[in-house]
Amino acid sequence: MKISRYFGAAAALFCVTGSVAQTGAPSISAPVEQTFQRMLAAPVVKSALAAIEADDERTLRDQIELTEVPAPPFKEAVKAAEFLKRVRAMGFADSRIDSEGNVIAVRKGVGNGPTLVVSAHLDTVFPEGTDVKVKKQGERYLAPGIYDDNRGLAALLSVMRAMQGGQMKTTGDVWFVATVGEEELGDLRGVKALFRDNKNIDGFISLDGLGIDRVVNAATGSRRFKIGYVGPGGHSFAAFGMPSATHAMGRAIAKMADVETPTNPKTTFTVGTVKGGTSVNAIAADAEIGLDMRSNSAAELAKLEEKMLAIARAAADEENARWKLPGRIKAEIKLVGDRPAGSQAIDSVITQIGVRSAQALGVKEFSIAASSTDSNTPIALGIPAITLGGGGIGGGSHSPGEWYSPLNAWLGPQNTMLATLALAGIEGVSEPLLMKRAR
Repeated sequence: MKISRYFGAAAALFCVTGSVAQTGAPSISAPVEQTFQRMLAAPVVKSALAAIEADDERTLRDQIELTEVPAPPFKEAVKAAEFLKRVRAMGFADSRIDSEGNVIAVRKGVGNGPTLVVSAHLDTVFPEGTDVKVKKQGERYLAPGIYDDNRGLAALLSVMRAMQGGQMKTTGDVWFVATVGEEELGDLRGVKALFRDNKNIDGFISLDGLGIDRVVNAATGSRRFKIGYVGPGGHSFAAFGMPSATHAMGRAIAKMADVETPTNPKTTFTVGTVKGGTSVNAIAADAEIGLDMRSNSAAELAKLEEKMLAIARAAADEENARWKLPGRIKAEIKLVGDRPAGSQAIDSVITQIGVRSAQALGVKEFSIAASSTDSNTPIALGIPAITLGGGGIGGGSHSPGEWYSPLNAWLGPQNTMLATLALAGIEGVSEPLLMKRAR
């Protein structure tokens, strides 16, 4: 099989994301280019690329089967056990589920190299009881979670099979990890635990989304709060003059809505949920809003948080002052989500590798993006990290109508494997481009 088949492959791959992207790509440095020239000429790499393409149907089968194993927020254990079973069937003796619920499979290198994590997440946004049976309509497969992130999990398995089947020896250790808690109020708990408990990780690749023409090298941070207002309440007529929790909430929302944020770095907010009160003819004794704030800058996110929480507290004081009853309504603020922001240089080695891997597969135009993924945690810690796509095309992420089509889908795991090998190094072929961090 000729390697030119991979160079000339079409790369019409895309996905729907909430990321902020810039077009273009970094220049490829001489060390990165030399590494890829050596890798792409190596028979062991050519063989592994061919194995991934031949594995395409099986990878799609994995994707469908894993989609049909529910993994609602905080209830990923059944899918974790299923993923571990598949990993062990490949011969990964050093594999386990850690205390947080992540599946970890270690593939040891030949020694004295870096430690690289390649990961995808187990959880979906869909609640328990959601119908996750995959249905086929033409060339599309439909089911909640079919590509976010079950495509990532399937692509991860394909890379693992190709590396195991060819008995490829890397210089560095490669950890294949299926994480919990990436979505919503999971708050990246899986990847946070991974880095909390393992101080030896030198680099990180997350598989999330689909297109291999998109390299996420920056972290959109978020802070999420539940802001409650509580007071005595009372009858709407008999107790008129008593401060209202819902009125305090309304004051807060109105002032929050007028806050201005920078467009660069992009910084956003929304009051996503509201609730409170007991009946139409009662002065509300309680009310609550859910506030989401995001930014590509940790500094701007901190400024926005300070401003919004000041508004939230002042709203209670203003409602009490309106009725000249100080202290009756109190604001209760609870942090429920904290995803760190961070960035890397567009010409960082790991970003170059994400681009050069896809170039080897025929991609010519790129977006270098900031997004909110498992890569947030290592980027914020100063550890090289990127998020890559699993291959194919799809849409409707986080909706009941989520769909996936396996157009040139094998390019996703091929891209991931090339990036993995460039970072970890191949014995007798290329040195690792990932540096070991000071321990």
